[in-house]
Amino acid sequence: MTQNIKISIVSPVYRAEKMVHMLVERIMQSVSTITEDYEIILVNDASPDASWQMIEQECAKDKRVKGINLSRNFGQHYAITAGLHYAKGEWVVVMDCDLQDRPEEIPALYQKAMEGYDSVFAQRVQREDAWLKRLSSKAFYAVFGYLTDTKQDPSVANFGIYHRSVIQSILQMGDRFRYFPTMVQWVGFKKAYLPVEHCERMEGKSTYNWSRLMRLALDTIIAFSDKPMRLMVKFGTVVTFVAVIIGLIFLVKYLLGDIEVAGFTTLILSLWMIAGIIISLLGVLGLYVGKMFDTVKHRPTFIVDKALNVD
Repeated sequence: MTQNIKISIVSPVYRAEKMVHMLVERIMQSVSTITEDYEIILVNDASPDASWQMIEQECAKDKRVKGINLSRNFGQHYAITAGLHYAKGEWVVVMDCDLQDRPEEIPALYQKAMEGYDSVFAQRVQREDAWLKRLSSKAFYAVFGYLTDTKQDPSVANFGIYHRSVIQSILQMGDRFRYFPTMVQWVGFKKAYLPVEHCERMEGKSTYNWSRLMRLALDTIIAFSDKPMRLMVKFGTVVTFVAVIIGLIFLVKYLLGDIEVAGFTTLILSLWMIAGIIISLLGVLGLYVGKMFDTVKHRPTFIVDKALNVD
């Protein structure tokens, strides 16, 4: 057993009242094989069930369990950010609370990090999710990778172990929008990937439906890339070029006397097409301006209502 190694485990909690006890128990069993100097930070994202009461019970049993209760539901990645702010470990493990991320994989992630890596990502080679969620996840990462000019791996999510230098770099990022996997990739450092076993969700269903996934994708793309605007400029240029060519063709036909009656349908369709393009361009521009407006207000990314066992 390696002594004097501080490890923080950060887990956002939402609708997990029946899983909190087992989550803490399994984390303790796994991390104690590495060190006894650890802390478990459970961030309750204003869960509507009794998750916070269960966290309070675990905090009363062991001072190494820290409880953070947010003032309202901010979202998973904002809850992760809150946990990272309180984490003191040399190494920080981030994992979901639903036990699809197995705490038993933490020692293997740590051993991989000891080979000289700053970030070790848990790679879910065989995902135990519904086919629709797997399909939507692959579609999300494919579109996201294309629009942000980055390489995305749909088998990698939040679960992993990260050195303190990586976490500090993430906390220094002033982005109003928080998406942990992309932020870890953006800060760089030496990375490794470790295949892990992925389990079925113990209780309940995932809160990420199609609507939330689409919103997450849109927010993330706008926050981390200006490629949508560049694509709109290219699209506008292509449409303008095609319009000029068509205009020249009709002008030549008019001069040759091939056109006797002006095409009302063509005119109306052209107007609607141009109007649609302009509205789309303005819409994309408006989304970026809106994100800038949110950023300049300098509102906190999370607000803590209560904190237990925290210095």
